[in-house]
Amino acid sequence: MARLPRSVFPAHGVWHVTTRGVERRAVFLDRADGREFLLQLWRAVDGRDVRPLALCLMPNHYHLVAEGARDALSRTLHRVNGLYAMRFNDRYARSGHLWGDRFALRQIRDDEHLRRACEYVVANPVRARLCEAPADWPWSWSRLGRAA
Repeated sequence: MARLPRSVFPAHGVWHVTTRGVERRAVFLDRADGREFLLQLWRAVDGRDVRPLALCLMPNHYHLVAEGARDALSRTLHRVNGLYAMRFNDRYARSGHLWGDRFALRQIRDDEHLRRACEYVVANPVRARLCEAPADWPWSWSRLGRAA
């Protein structure tokens, strides 16, 4: 099934976003990569109509739950993904696309959906068997709490 055009979504909302590495390749190879991505993300949301609510960096993708204007979120992630890809390519002497496709966007419908989405995001490394509990993963965070 094809993705809906972003223009059909409301102008403002709460969103679950995910972006995966090209060909499902790893995009976070070490702690420095994770820190660089977070630095780019926090710089990009500063002063914009985007408020991160949950985040999880996985070896080959990331999840973000954020509240804000759809267009501001799109501009923010375009910037973050682009700058991070340039720095990643420079660091590892590679070229070409880092991200496999544009980020996937899902609208969060209500408070229960928000709670479940944040729990899903922080539990992602547990489902992938990278750790035993969400609190064990250093690359996830939720304003709604870490327990899944």
